[in-house]
Amino acid sequence: MIELEEVGYRIGKNWLVRDINVTIEKGTLWGIVGPNGAGKSTLLRLISGELLPTTGEIRLLDKPIHKYEPKELARLRAYLQQKRDLNFPFTTLEIVLFGRHPYLNGTKETTTDLLIAKEALRQVEADMFAERLYPTLSGGEASRVDIARILTQAPDLFLLDEPTNHLDPRHQVQILNLCKTVCDGGKTVITAIHDLNLASMYADQLLLLKEGIPIACGPPEVVLTLDQLSETYGIPFEVLSHPDGYPWVMPSLNTS
Repeated sequence: MIELEEVGYRIGKNWLVRDINVTIEKGTLWGIVGPNGAGKSTLLRLISGELLPTTGEIRLLDKPIHKYEPKELARLRAYLQQKRDLNFPFTTLEIVLFGRHPYLNGTKETTTDLLIAKEALRQVEADMFAERLYPTLSGGEASRVDIARILTQAPDLFLLDEPTNHLDPRHQVQILNLCKTVCDGGKTVITAIHDLNLASMYADQLLLLKEGIPIACGPPEVVLTLDQLSETYGIPFEVLSHPDGYPWVMPSLNTS
């Protein structure tokens, strides 16, 4: 579904990402992991079409992403940014209905659009906030509403930058379970995520970045190894096998 070929992005002399060669199949959940400043958000912005690569090419459904018209692209992919400040007094339902704009052609939302938005709010357990003003929500409540908005957009590709930020453990699991359900329905999710154990639990494939360069790519058990984690994060780790079969990762107390 998505192909990145020799993708790099540079500002001045500084490369934020480089040498990215990845093919992402339809119906899979990919996690992009790595320390702060590794290039995770930049890579998502490139895949979304917000940024143009300095080198290489990104293809969505075999077509270079920069050749899509904005409305066509908005129907194919939804992008949830890490920073999502909005201080205008829109209600929660109005915020979620923004996801329907690529389909409206300048017309008012229909009953069907309202039903889609309300169902998305229900899926993230935020339907009780429908009439609340968005700026009055807590960080976790707002995050769930933002996810409802991109569900309402109904794309084939979901790009999520730290979707579990501000969420308690129950809602982290709920949102990632929802991501798996989306993938089971044939859609694709690519998420930048800091929590290595959540990434290990849920991702089909991981891309590990350090200073914009790929360190490892593959299933969690291939990527989340002692050597690769220590090299990437600069601290020792312990990696255990969880009873469900995926790697369980912890920074080591032994720093000697």
